[in-house]
Amino acid sequence: MIALVIGLELNEASLIENEFTVRNLKLQKDVLETRRSAIRWLALSLGILNPGESRLSSLAVLDALIHFQFVKNSDPNVKELTEYINANWEQINEKTLRYHLLRMKKMGFIENTQGKFYFRRNDMSGLADIDAWALYIFETNYKGIAQKVGEVIKTIKSRNAI
Repeated sequence: MIALVIGLELNEASLIENEFTVRNLKLQKDVLETRRSAIRWLALSLGILNPGESRLSSLAVLDALIHFQFVKNSDPNVKELTEYINANWEQINEKTLRYHLLRMKKMGFIENTQGKFYFRRNDMSGLADIDAWALYIFETNYKGIAQKVGEVIKTIKSRNAI
């Protein structure tokens, strides 16, 4: 007897809630020699920038956010971000800036309220504790994924598949 199994075709794209890329990069001494190389390393590590990608605008936006959040301890608006980037990197237009902000928001790194942009954070730690912030970002993204993966494996294990 031949068992006919009709497969459920999944629209994989519709299942993706978000993507979170993390790369474990070597942290060599030369990476920390300049602010730009440290920003590039961070962007590669967090998946904001892909290997071999040469666009500087995403690096400039990340640098501006870090400057306001961790140096100035403030939540910047588009005008403040633009001014910082234009003074410290190269000219950026508002459309490009908003593209990168939206991309980082979809990645789960930033949020915005009333025209102000800020790194997602645990209300308990705020931004003063950078290590707690980084841990919060990773835990919130991976905890949900880990739970779903565990549930699927348990379901597969409980079935008697041939």
